[in-house]
Amino acid sequence: MVLSKLERYTTLEDWQQWLRTPADWVGGFDLPFGLPRELVQTLGWPTDWAACMQHYASLTREEIRETFAAFCSARPVGGKFAHRATDKPAGSSPSMKWVNPPVAYMLHAGVPALMDAGIHLPGLWAGAADNRDNSGQARRVGLEAYPGLLAREVLGARSYKSDDRAKQTPERLIARKDLITALEHGQTRLGLRLKLSHAQRDHLIDDASGDALDAVLCMVQAAWASQQGAPWYGLPPDLDPLEGWIVSA
Repeated sequence: MVLSKLERYTTLEDWQQWLRTPADWVGGFDLPFGLPRELVQTLGWPTDWAACMQHYASLTREEIRETFAAFCSARPVGGKFAHRATDKPAGSSPSMKWVNPPVAYMLHAGVPALMDAGIHLPGLWAGAADNRDNSGQARRVGLEAYPGLLAREVLGARSYKSDDRAKQTPERLIARKDLITALEHGQTRLGLRLKLSHAQRDHLIDDASGDALDAVLCMVQAAWASQQGAPWYGLPPDLDPLEGWIVSA
C-alpha cells in the first residue's frame, strides 16, 4: 500500500468540490456517519437513516447542543450519553458528543457533504445513480474510519498527537515514529504494509497535531476495506442501518 501524496483542503467548500470530482476510490472518513438509535428514538426523529440525516442537517449547531444537552441532563450520572453499537468495539466517543471531541458537529458538517456528492455509504446510503460504473458498481465509496482504533492497537494508551503546542512533547514524537514504523512493517491485525518516501515519513513525524498521520491511518483502514470488497467492504452485514459502523472495528 503506497502513500502517493497528501492533500490539504483549507475550506469545507474545497473538500466538497473534491468529493464531487468523478473518480474511483474507497475512502475512510474520520467522522461519525450516524447517531445512536436510542437517542434518535427518544427525540422522536426519523429512524430512516437518510431522513434522520436530512433532519439533522436542518438544525443549527446551537439547536443540536441544546437538544443533546437536554437529553443528557435527564439521564443518570455515568450514563449521560447514548452510544452506538460500534462505539464499544472501536473505543470511539459517542457520536452525539458536542465537545472534546465535537464529533456531533463533524457529523453535521461531513455527512450532508457526502450525501450531496452522491457518495455510496455501504449499509446506509446507496449514493447517486451517476456514481456507478457500467456494471452497477459504486465508483466513490465512503466508510466511517477511526484512526484511534488502529493507533491504540500499536501504541496502547500512549498519545501521539496534540493540538496544544505545550503538549507536543518528545514522548509524543517518539510515539509517532513507533506508529509509523509499525505501519511500514505491517504490524497490525489488518496486515498491510505502508510504503512512504523519506520526505513523507518526515512530514508525518513532524506534524505534531497528528492530522497527517490520522489521514494515513484512515487510508490504511480504507485500503483494508477495499480488499474486502463490495458490497460490505468489511462492515458487518447485520450493522444497524441507522447507526452505521466503524470500518475494521
